[in-house]
This record gives sequence, structure tokens and C-alpha cells, in this order.
Amino acid sequence: MLDDNTIVAIATANGVGSISIVRVSGKDALSIALRLSKKKELKPRVATLGTIYNTNDEIIDEALLIYFKNPHSFTGEDIVEFQCHGGIAISNIIMEEVLKCGARLANPGEFSKRAFLNGKIDLTKAEAIAKIIEARSEDAVKLLAKQLKGELTDFVNDIREDLLFMLAYTEVNIDYAEEDLPSDIFEQIQNKLNKIEEKLSNTLDASKRREGLIEGFKVAIVGKPNVGKSSLLNKLLNFDRAIISDIAGTTRDTIEESVKIGTHIIKIVDTAGIREASDVIEKIGIEKSIEAVNEADIVIALFDNSKALDEEDRKIINLLEENSHKEIITILNKCDLENKFEKDKLENFVSLSTKETITPLIQKIEHILDSNTHSDDMTLVSKRQVDEVENTYSHIKQAFLPLETGELEFFAHHINEALESISNITRPYEHDQMLDVMFGSFCLGK
Repeated sequence: MLDDNTIVAIATANGVGSISIVRVSGKDALSIALRLSKKKELKPRVATLGTIYNTNDEIIDEALLIYFKNPHSFTGEDIVEFQCHGGIAISNIIMEEVLKCGARLANPGEFSKRAFLNGKIDLTKAEAIAKIIEARSEDAVKLLAKQLKGELTDFVNDIREDLLFMLAYTEVNIDYAEEDLPSDIFEQIQNKLNKIEEKLSNTLDASKRREGLIEGFKVAIVGKPNVGKSSLLNKLLNFDRAIISDIAGTTRDTIEESVKIGTHIIKIVDTAGIREASDVIEKIGIEKSIEAVNEADIVIALFDNSKALDEEDRKIINLLEENSHKEIITILNKCDLENKFEKDKLENFVSLSTKETITPLIQKIEHILDSNTHSDDMTLVSKRQVDEVENTYSHIKQAFLPLETGELEFFAHHINEALESISNITRPYEHDQMLDVMFGSFCLGK
């Protein structure tokens, strides 16, 4: 429930900067701002320069005050922003004076929570706000900006509208069978059901392909010991992160680092060489390597051009076959040395030497990432959203059979469940919405 306390928080990051913002929201926001600035009024949406005083009438700072009158504000309440000079000391002092005037410190996310409870944003926009602040790549920002603009909300509303239509007509057919219904109503419902199923399926597929967009796509480097994995990692990072040695098995644990390629952030995982382990520690490292491959979005598999294919290479090839559904880049490394590897055992490999240039590999990674991110398909940005869409999809799939067999009570049950799940993405569904459609569309009991 929404309380009526006035809240305050510093809205900018800690540190030294040119401007710091102290945000106040609630019924007393304006009176507190007038008290601290000694002004008689603040015009809404007009930046007003004023001197800020403490409760002892001592000058704190000269700042801009901007007043957003309810309901035309982010939270839907009165908001005043103090835009003071940067520096944690000044903003802290102003915040303390606001607290002395009767406000309380805002809880984490409370401004967005109030915006949601007051109907200013839905859950999709709240999640987008939280994630866009933490976004580390241009692609993530673009995706989240689309969700912040309401793309996912529109997607959900379109599906909700169709589901309400199905539910309303179904309920009428169950409860008012004697009423005249359009002759093609079940054909319309079938068509809408097919379109929703396709839309949800495409969304889930696109979201799974692009789930690394926010946190960074995971790229695992795999190969037998001493094939050049650590050298490749260092080359990608452009500094010596991993120890390089001619001794096989130098890397005994996974090493994870982030790097930007094109507009994408990727998490590179350098794994321990996969072979028969000689001790317990190495065995654990190899198990973690296999786990990293299973979790990766892209797998870079290295083979040594200067050595003949052996049993350890075959283990890598088998591991790639088990993960054939993933994006796999096969590298034949050390191509500056005499060829001894059986090239016909590899498909679509890239020849390079980590001692020279790895540009062909970088171009290939960027191409894969571009193809996965540049899409018009709706993308879900949180596990909560994915779970709700999966639940919706499941109930849509289950609704086809009872519709075909005329078991309308079971059909209505699945449509109800689908409606609740899809609505949870933005704002929980209320049964009255179905009744509005039902009684607004038909002349019942005539």
C-alpha cells in the first residue's frame, strides 16, 4: 500500500560533479521547498534559481528548484528537485534539512514504486528503468529504451485484448446459449489463438537468443591444453590477463573477463584445457570448463595447426557436437607454423595465429552478435517476464483441444490462466475487465 509520507533521496551518483540532485516527493514537497528557499511560490515546470537555507537561517547553497505538480510528475505526487552544486557534502546537507522538515528517507526504488502504484508506469517500465541505469552496452540501452517507451506494454495489451475477446464470447456461449452469436465466432477465436501462439513463440525464441544483451553475451574459449587459449584471451583483452606457458595445464581454473566488441559487451571465459585430469584440482577445473561451455552463448574452439589431431582434440570435437545448437567458432591456431593437423576433420574453421592478428575472429564474433541483436522481435529483459510469457504460452497451447472438442469450460479456464499470466507482466488482471467486454459487447437478457 502507498503511504502518505513525503520522501527524499539523492538522485545522482556519489562523487564530485558539476550538479547533484536531491529529489523530494509527497504532499509536503512544495511546502518544504518553499521553507528552505524562503520563496512564496514555485511555478510548475519552471527552473527557479534560489538560495537554500538551513533551519538556522544559514546559507547552504545556491541551487535550481524545479516543481512538478501532481499528477504531472514521475510519481504522480508533488515533486521538487533541488539541483545543487555537485559534491556529496552539499547534497547531504540539503537532504538532512529536508528530513528535519518532516520528510523521511526513501527506500530503494520507492520513487518508481510510487509511480507504479499511482498508475504512472507499469511493471515493464519499472524494470526497464532499473536495468537501463546498469546497462553496459549500446544495444542494451536501445532495447531498454524501447521497453521504457512502452513497446512491451503494447505487446501485452494487444494479447490481453484478444484474450478478453475470447473469454467474453466463451462465457456468453456458456451462460447465454440461447443468445445469437456471430456465425464465424469460433473461427475468429481459432485465428486469434493461432496468432497469439506464434507471437509468444517468436518472443520466447528471440529473448533466449538475446538474453546476454543486458549482462553481456558469454563466450567460452575451449581446447586441449597448450593450444593457445590464454594467448587468445590476452589478445582479445589487449593485456596479459592469463599466464602463458609452454607447460600444458597452466590454466587450471576458468578466468572470466568482459570486453567490448563493436557495440556489444561480451564476457569471455578462458577455460582449463580439456584432457584426462592428472590430479583432483585439474579435474575440478576441467569440469568447470565443460560447465562454462554449456552455459555459453558462443563457443570458440581452438585446435593446434602444428600438431596432429589426437584423442584430446576428438574430445573437444565431441563436446562441440553435444552443443551444436549453440553458435560455434572453430579456430585453427598457430597457422604461422608448419601444418600437421588434419584440416578435413574441421568444418568452417578460421585460420589464424594469436601471435599475429585475430581480426578475422573479432569480425566473426561481431557478425554473430549483430545477427542476434538486430531484430524487430519483442525481447523480454527479465526472468520474471520470461516466466510469465512461458506460462501464457503453455495455457494457449492447452486451449486448442478443448476449443476443438467444444469443452468450453476447460477452454475458458486456460484462457483465464493465460490472461492472468500475460497481465502480470504489466499490471495484474482484474475480472471486471472481462465483464466490461462481455456486457459492453452484447445485449444480454433482452
